[in-house]
Amino acid sequence: MLKDILLFFVGIMAGSMNAIAGGGLLLGFPAMLAAGLSPLAANITGNIIVMPGQLSSIYGYRKHLRQVPKRYALLLIPCFVGGTIGALTLRFTPSDQFQKIVPGLILFAVVLFAFQPFLHIRLHRQIHAKTKQQKSLVPFALAIMPMALYGGYFGAGFGFMMLAFLGFTKLHEIHQMNALKNMAGLTIAFVSTLSLYSTHLINWHVGLVMASGNFVGGYLGARAALRVSSHAIRIVVIAIGVITVIYLAIHSFN
Repeated sequence: MLKDILLFFVGIMAGSMNAIAGGGLLLGFPAMLAAGLSPLAANITGNIIVMPGQLSSIYGYRKHLRQVPKRYALLLIPCFVGGTIGALTLRFTPSDQFQKIVPGLILFAVVLFAFQPFLHIRLHRQIHAKTKQQKSLVPFALAIMPMALYGGYFGAGFGFMMLAFLGFTKLHEIHQMNALKNMAGLTIAFVSTLSLYSTHLINWHVGLVMASGNFVGGYLGARAALRVSSHAIRIVVIAIGVITVIYLAIHSFN
């Protein structure tokens, strides 16, 4: 019972983080490992955990989402295709091989999380830069494909990349970008779940407990800024990520 309560609250925190900037799985992944899941099962179960939070955060950003030009829906196509390819690649990755590469994947996500404030500054500079050029979305759609493939294979860190990437489009408001980023994340999580459902590696008990918390956190994160120091949260998440990388690296190569 205590374990489920802790997983529920981790789900809330992860959902809030994903709604605002991403990085929720950097908390959720170690929690699932602590609950006894293998790295591969935790990675696949993460897809059903984040979907309710993505949905509730999209609802929280609904007013801003309505302001996004409909042509930006084009960007969801490479998310669907790339996410499917990434998930199918994961499907045929042996568990022991995935266990060896997952420390590197988490380290990559931790580095992205650590440098996310610099991406945020860059994003705001792009927003406030004045340009009269109308940029085609086709090159952006093609460039999203590798990110979507990564997201389908290992989702942690996709939100950072997508949010920074959207800063180079013609969107002018951070909440619009967050709404679209969460739409992209939901698309990838959905196609990944469909592609990996038959692997029987989804831990439904852990997944649904954390997903319920994620649903709450996704809405709260979209509607209100966090009261806790973002700097303190960043230090804690990075520390957890580094400890997880060290633990998995030692466990994988022993």
